[in-house]
Amino acid sequence: MQEEIEERTVRLAITGTKLTARGLLNALRLYLRHRANKKLNNIDDHIQGKQSIDELIKQNQGVSSMVVGDKGIRQFEKIAKKYGVDFAVVKDKSKDTPVYTAFFKARDTDALEAVMNDYGKKMMKIEQRPSVRQRLKKLIEKAKAQPKKTRTKKKEQVR
Repeated sequence: MQEEIEERTVRLAITGTKLTARGLLNALRLYLRHRANKKLNNIDDHIQGKQSIDELIKQNQGVSSMVVGDKGIRQFEKIAKKYGVDFAVVKDKSKDTPVYTAFFKARDTDALEAVMNDYGKKMMKIEQRPSVRQRLKKLIEKAKAQPKKTRTKKKEQVR
């Protein structure tokens, strides 16, 4: 009776070991198949929006460039992403004030025109509105020009 129980226990341990080895082998095969499919799917995908110059040139579609002012570089990036233009921005450090140059793919010229129109409109709005500091100075001057109230303290006695 005891020998029979021990034999069944050993059989159970052996089959459990075989099951886990087979399960691990199958899981590994599935993972490798998934990874190979993922690599095939990513071949056609390319980076969109802001990227490095190397990545932009690797797409073999020609590159054109233009100078962008240093004040509105963030607005430019937002607008370019909105229109789905692939671009790279490079900062020229050789000059005293930094100059940014934006590089684009040559086939994005129509979208680039739309980006530049929106960017120009936005920069004109920014230039036309007064700065917060100027508005604050005007308000301070108005406050100084107003007459100050004279405060008088009187105590009244109740009889």
